[in-house]
Amino acid sequence: MSASPGAAPASRRLVAVWLLVPLLAAFALWAFAWPASRLAPRDLPIGLAGPAAATAGIEQRLAAHPGAFEIHHYTDAAAARHAVEEREVYGALVATPGGPELLTASAAGPTVAQLLRTAAESAAPAGTTVHVTDVVPAPAADPRGAVFGAGLLPLVLAGVATGAAVTVLRLRGGRAIAALAGAALLTGLVGAAVAHSWLGALTGGWWAEAGVIGLTVLAVGATAAGTAALIGTAGLGVIGLLMVLIGNAFSGVASAPELLPAPAGVLGQQLPPGAAGTLLRSVSYFDGAGAGGPLLTLSLWAGLGLAAVGLTAARRRSRPTGQPDEGRVGAAAVPA
Repeated sequence: MSASPGAAPASRRLVAVWLLVPLLAAFALWAFAWPASRLAPRDLPIGLAGPAAATAGIEQRLAAHPGAFEIHHYTDAAAARHAVEEREVYGALVATPGGPELLTASAAGPTVAQLLRTAAESAAPAGTTVHVTDVVPAPAADPRGAVFGAGLLPLVLAGVATGAAVTVLRLRGGRAIAALAGAALLTGLVGAAVAHSWLGALTGGWWAEAGVIGLTVLAVGATAAGTAALIGTAGLGVIGLLMVLIGNAFSGVASAPELLPAPAGVLGQQLPPGAAGTLLRSVSYFDGAGAGGPLLTLSLWAGLGLAAVGLTAARRRSRPTGQPDEGRVGAAAVPA
């Protein structure tokens, strides 16, 4: 009996599923489990304040861990406290007549605050007690940062879903941009209502937090829609994997970018999820300190994505009727 004409292609598709799903699972496990299994300070910015004679021993003990800490020197406790509040350092050790004092900011990451406490106790002279002052504490409603850390993935998924909806519904040009911007705006309002007003995990300016959440969704959504406009619907899968797996896993939102192995920490901050986590911390807990870099990153992603959506629509309108839509593999060539 001869095989049916569709038997071979079906067999290949079956084998493809067998191979691709385990590979995707392995990739996802690597992306999430590898950074989590290698958490350690890597050039973690911390401050050291007080007379040189009093801090020399502490600095020497910290230097016993090469590459772990990036030490910033301050003249007194007030300067060190200001540096913590401005997100120049994650914490600071201050030499005082009553013994060493550790200034931390659990709002910058409870994991980092606990790590600094352990490091301070090991670096302090034997027999002394380290007094800990939480300069910028985490919200009482989210002391361990669990809500903050869990809130990033839904925003990334919302952005990918927005880009997919714009692509599947075949919105083009101005309509696509309006859909992306409108969905991001409304998601920002809903996100702030849930995380700030209901759960109390965010404690900064309500409208600023809503703006950051909306910009995050816009950056991811516009990138997804823009990539799909350029290369076809396959672009949705590429951006989905990039944002959900690499971007979310390398964001450092549950710990800190400086605790992740290289190059995860640096790469994560160049992608929308990592930039969003850093920006939202700055806006919600630090009165906007340190917000410039991540704000620029998110704005660039959003701007480039929107530009790709708009320019692709303009190119399609200028193409003579009947000319094939080059470069858009698998995309439906439907006029605006």
